[in-house]
Amino acid sequence: MFGSLRIRNYRLFCIGQLFSNTGQWTQRVAQDWLVLTITGNATDVGITVALQFLPSLFFGLPGGVIADRYPKRRILQVTQSGMALMACLLAGLTLTHTVRAWHIFLIAFLLGSFSAVDSPTRQSFVNELVGVSKLRNAISLNSAIFQSGALIGPALSGVLINLVGPGYAFAINALSFSAPLTALALMDSSQFLRRAVAPRAPGQLRDGLRYVRDRPALLWPTVMVGIFGMFAGNMPVTLAALAKFVFRSGAGGYGALSSIVAAGALGGALLTATGWPRLRWVVGAGLAVASLDMIASVISSQIAFSVLLLFIGVFTMTMLASSNSIVQVTAGDHIRGRVMSVYLLVYLLSAAVGGPLLGSIDQHLGPQVGLFITGAVPGVVIGSVGIRLALLSRGASARAVPVR
Repeated sequence: MFGSLRIRNYRLFCIGQLFSNTGQWTQRVAQDWLVLTITGNATDVGITVALQFLPSLFFGLPGGVIADRYPKRRILQVTQSGMALMACLLAGLTLTHTVRAWHIFLIAFLLGSFSAVDSPTRQSFVNELVGVSKLRNAISLNSAIFQSGALIGPALSGVLINLVGPGYAFAINALSFSAPLTALALMDSSQFLRRAVAPRAPGQLRDGLRYVRDRPALLWPTVMVGIFGMFAGNMPVTLAALAKFVFRSGAGGYGALSSIVAAGALGGALLTATGWPRLRWVVGAGLAVASLDMIASVISSQIAFSVLLLFIGVFTMTMLASSNSIVQVTAGDHIRGRVMSVYLLVYLLSAAVGGPLLGSIDQHLGPQVGLFITGAVPGVVIGSVGIRLALLSRGASARAVPVR
């Protein structure tokens, strides 16, 4: 389960990511709550989420080209520094009581711009640290580390908001970036597993799109993750509305609900670290999340809701970690950055569209209706993809049987 951690460079990478992810989740919860406090409108929370994902539409695919063309450690040092600067700016505005909703919208967009280059670079950098033989295990551990931050960060954010206000949550996020920057500086570059570098050439963006389109093992996980990201990927929007308007549990309740999802997701990430991912896992886990979302939408007890939320976290991460592993292992070394940029672009663009849509549904029809739709729409699409894959598999098996 923890085999990749024997590699020193990867250990440093994990330590840096643990601190950074915790800080970013601390900021994410405080940011959503601050917007909801300033405007009182759940739609504005969705707009903030959308603005953070929207830059991937413009910079996501070029970000993959950059990741394939230039040294990944250098790219990450630039992007992580930029995200730290955005957190400092938001902390300063909030602590001086001059923050406005448009400030948060603008900073969310700038943060997303750095992330559009950072995400494909960071994910494809893992292969240079551990190699193909340990890549699946490292991807699952990355997911576990991300969810560890998601477990600690929201709870910490809820406490900070209640005690001293959201500005300190943003300050903690700014400080947390010192960990990954230090880790990158301490890595031994002689131990990097050098991969093929894509030379400068025309049509590299189209090459990445065609590569994904022509390979079912890349195309179908990308399609399923896209529809999943549009609705289930925006769960924090609905959780904020549920905490404020249904359960009446405030910022602390929102942080607690977010941490419960993360606790389940951590378990799901560790489970996927011990087995080889398959497309049927992605389909099965996606259908499980869809079903649980619809069941949770009719529950009025926060305790019972929290129990279901734990299992939603388990199956959500099983789906996301399995699909990520399939895509990274299937992609060739020379094009992995562009493949990951396509995969992440689909997910993030879907989330950008779904954020305001789900926020509007929560605002006008209620968060429980929003939660039901969060499960129903992906359930139909993922179920259809599952049937399609089953028919293709059956057809391939039939063609393999010799005719006498």
